[in-house]
Amino acid sequence: MRGIDLHTHSNCSDGTFSVKELMDYAHEKNLSAIALTDHDTVDGLDEGALYVKENYPDMEFVPGIEFSTVEEGKDVHIVGLYIDHHNTEFTGKLQQFIDSRTERNKKMCKKLSEEAGIPISYEELVSSFPGAVLTRAHYAGFMVDRGYARNRNEVFDKYIGDNCPYYVEREKISPEEAIGYVLEAGGVPILAHPILYHMSDRKLDALVSRLKDAGLKGIEAIYSTYSPSEERQIKELAAKYNLAVSGGSDFHGANKPKIDLGTGMGKLFLPEDLLGPIKEMSLFYGETAQF
Repeated sequence: MRGIDLHTHSNCSDGTFSVKELMDYAHEKNLSAIALTDHDTVDGLDEGALYVKENYPDMEFVPGIEFSTVEEGKDVHIVGLYIDHHNTEFTGKLQQFIDSRTERNKKMCKKLSEEAGIPISYEELVSSFPGAVLTRAHYAGFMVDRGYARNRNEVFDKYIGDNCPYYVEREKISPEEAIGYVLEAGGVPILAHPILYHMSDRKLDALVSRLKDAGLKGIEAIYSTYSPSEERQIKELAAKYNLAVSGGSDFHGANKPKIDLGTGMGKLFLPEDLLGPIKEMSLFYGETAQF
């Protein structure tokens, strides 16, 4: 049985592989399916879908996205799989979210320039990472490359980490809102890497129960950094709430050098038979969908 990877990133957000390079690598790794789930953007999906269709008919391309949301002050991420990324309601809401991020980035560049004395403009940052949704990882790369900081850790510890003097908060949306966005696009909302939120078992159970009521369809029970016991824990949660089992490497290329596509830290494996139940839940791509 071949493997799949349902959580990956390209340089349309904070990965280092182009969309085509990522698809080539997925085929090289003999994956039967790959989802592109860039942060808060669908910019690479048309390119990925067409490239796979023309070059790798034995590999399925899964259009996706990863939303950054906030739950009680903590980042909680919602992955959407098999989305109709041309749905006008969905793209309209996504554009509002992107616009708010643009304003946030302009404010953060201004603070760094005027208050920290670091000559960084929003326009220069955009031109350095064309087509990417700017994240703090891009700031770190920019500042280190130009000698404004010694390393990425210094950028986050001194300048733009949470609660640092030049950090500007992004617009906050709730996990329920992100689930609604994914459902609007006919997709399948998945709770991403829940172990990473370091919640108590009781709090995590309560969160999953609440999000299930909001329309959550799956949970990442197989993930690069999970221990065997953590994987069992999340699979038990999936069974308890009748959620599809999903997962993936969370591949970012050189930005997460210890994480490889399809195999994570070396032991990750998602069997391809997990894909069918997820696809059937999609109103756009499922077997009952109207094209």
